[in-house]
Amino acid sequence: MPYAINEDLPPSVRHVLPDHAQDIYREAFNHAFQSHSHDPRQEEVAHRIAWAAVKRSYAKIGGEWTARGRM
Repeated sequence: MPYAINEDLPPSVRHVLPDHAQDIYREAFNHAFQSHSHDPRQEEVAHRIAWAAVKRSYAKIGGEWTARGRM
């Protein structure tokens, strides 16, 4: 189930990530979801890929996600 807007993201994503990180997550999820349409674990794989995309630009420091350039 691709996400049209950030407000559609699961609460576990919306409530912890900054807006820009949510954009990254949503775009990565949507792309991975489409790319793995043949995989029976399509949604699980898409979520893992989306988190990996976020972690390339953000790091969790003291419970908050911070852009890597601002650390």
